[in-house]
Amino acid sequence: MMEKKYFPRKFRVYLPLILLLVLLVFLMPWASKFSYDYKKGDTWMYETLVSQFDFPILKTERQLAEDIEKASSLVVPYYRHDASVYRRTADALANAPLGKLEVYRSNINSELAEIYSKGIVTAFQNQKDSSVSKILLVERNRKTEKLPKAEVYTLDAAQKQLYDRISAQVRVSGFDSLYNAAGLSRFIEPDLIFDSRATDLMHKESLENISRTQGVFRAGQTIISNGDIITAEAVQILDSYKAEYDASVGYDGNPVFLWLGNFLVSLCLVVLLFLAIYYCNWKIFTEYNKYLYLLLVFTIAAVGASLAARFNSDIFYMLPFTLVALYLLAFFKKRMVFIMYFLSLLPVLLFAPEGVETFVVYLVAGTVGMFVFEKFNRGWLQFVTAFIVFIVMVIVWVAFRFVEGLDSLHDYGVVIDMALGALLLVAGYPLIYLFEKIFMLVSASKLVELSDTSNTLLRMLADKAPGTFQHSLQVMNLADAAARSIDAYVPLVRAGALYHDIGKIANPQCFTENETPGIRFHADLTPKESAQEIIRHVSDGLALADRYGLPEVLKDFIRTHHGTTNTAYFYNKYLNDGGDPDDVAEFYYDGVKPTTKEQVILMLCDTIEAASRSLKDYSPENVSSLVDRIIEGKVDDCQLSNADISLRELNILKDVIKSYLMQMHHSRVAYPKRKVRK
Repeated sequence: MMEKKYFPRKFRVYLPLILLLVLLVFLMPWASKFSYDYKKGDTWMYETLVSQFDFPILKTERQLAEDIEKASSLVVPYYRHDASVYRRTADALANAPLGKLEVYRSNINSELAEIYSKGIVTAFQNQKDSSVSKILLVERNRKTEKLPKAEVYTLDAAQKQLYDRISAQVRVSGFDSLYNAAGLSRFIEPDLIFDSRATDLMHKESLENISRTQGVFRAGQTIISNGDIITAEAVQILDSYKAEYDASVGYDGNPVFLWLGNFLVSLCLVVLLFLAIYYCNWKIFTEYNKYLYLLLVFTIAAVGASLAARFNSDIFYMLPFTLVALYLLAFFKKRMVFIMYFLSLLPVLLFAPEGVETFVVYLVAGTVGMFVFEKFNRGWLQFVTAFIVFIVMVIVWVAFRFVEGLDSLHDYGVVIDMALGALLLVAGYPLIYLFEKIFMLVSASKLVELSDTSNTLLRMLADKAPGTFQHSLQVMNLADAAARSIDAYVPLVRAGALYHDIGKIANPQCFTENETPGIRFHADLTPKESAQEIIRHVSDGLALADRYGLPEVLKDFIRTHHGTTNTAYFYNKYLNDGGDPDDVAEFYYDGVKPTTKEQVILMLCDTIEAASRSLKDYSPENVSSLVDRIIEGKVDDCQLSNADISLRELNILKDVIKSYLMQMHHSRVAYPKRKVRK
């Protein structure tokens, strides 16, 4: 029943692949990559590794966090010296009456000068607090100097110092009274003014200047030997060597081999892509717009991964690669989507610094996102999808941290990147509508929109041909159940079922389901004329579809729902009335045989639903006989000869359709009449 697969022979199929191959060659990295995999606790199975160059040993995340925490807790205060304070104080002292201490004026002036030479602050924090710096920064005469706090006076200490020094020189009784009467304490004022803004800036600068390295590993030294256990110290040195290697070491071999290697890797990716399309759905090669769209989505992922690797490898988790899955899900079945998404992530595996980890994170997140998006895909619910994708990414990332060691859990920046990437997932999805226009595709959301029975064309069908409208609704429900049973594209089947008979709008009374009681449209027509009127609903439907801008994929259902069958009632009537068996061409639909599962489902459900209306007894035997007869008739009439459907799937459809019809026409309980009491 299925056409044999064949390799496409048209050059236009291979031209985009050739262009993609050229692009991939240039996207490939042009520098050597550190090619060793290692993990703490494992055995080093490679050759003895000797450093080719000097490199700094990077601090671990924990060491760096400890340094930052220590620097954060140690704040060095910044003060500005105000020279005018001493000048003002000296002037005030020169004019102040000192009473009996007048003879000591020069001594007092000298002591004040010495105190102010060191500086006076209002107060310090508790000096015993280990988080408090034991030094301070003082800006004096446009120069900043470091001073030990012990050499600077607080206001209280300066006043006490002045009192002690003067009292040691004055040998008279009642010194306290003389000291207070002269008001010497008022000549002590803070001349070092705390600058909170400068303190914060200096503190921030000190955090930024924290060294990320500790020591240097020299060229020629052995990093690790074959058979050694990889310790935490060895991991730290290997990480440092890898970082320097990836950043500084270029390709030093023959450039021809580099070009050849990149070409072969790119060729493998292109061949995998081609074969994936061939084995999943080879007919996509004939649907050129879909084919080009698949290649575009793959190219977007490859370019994104390459640019991130070249310019800033830290942003890999910020790029919403899960969008690739959603871009594919809009137009293709899940099986096709998963395989294409898997292949689209291969450039991430090749280009990302932690390729395997990044690949697995996005593979799991994208797969879950595909499942979740079916339920949360409208309006604000897309943020629910983004949140779930973010949580899944974090869980997988944490799982890798457990494997590699808990030290790397301190890298919270990665989690922030994932959160931003999840938001970009929502922001980037509307591009699907642009792709839909450019490639003339029909997305799942567009099909759902077209299936809204309040649409103009469907409302017209309901108003002018209500019987046909009800028939279409029944066919839609029956086809929905059938499509789900064999993993067909349900939104497409539902939309196709609603629009397949829109041509009957042009002449609704021609069809029995719309007949007005007492009016027989075919009473005065010959069988040939009646058959032509019936057959015309296909061309009328296509004309309406063109007028109202229905997508081509829905027009295909109008063309194929009768295939090349005949109008059996009038065909048989013509022959029974003595018609010429060789002159029956006008009784046959000039349509197209169905080629997809979805078109087959609609053809069968349309015929079976209409035929089931003639049954008087909906017993399991009668329903089963009807379904078997119609499906076998379609097969015998070669209507399914071009269809991509297997016998196994046809048998599944039979069972599902039988079950649905019996449930739809099950017998109801007769309600007993209430007896009237006399």
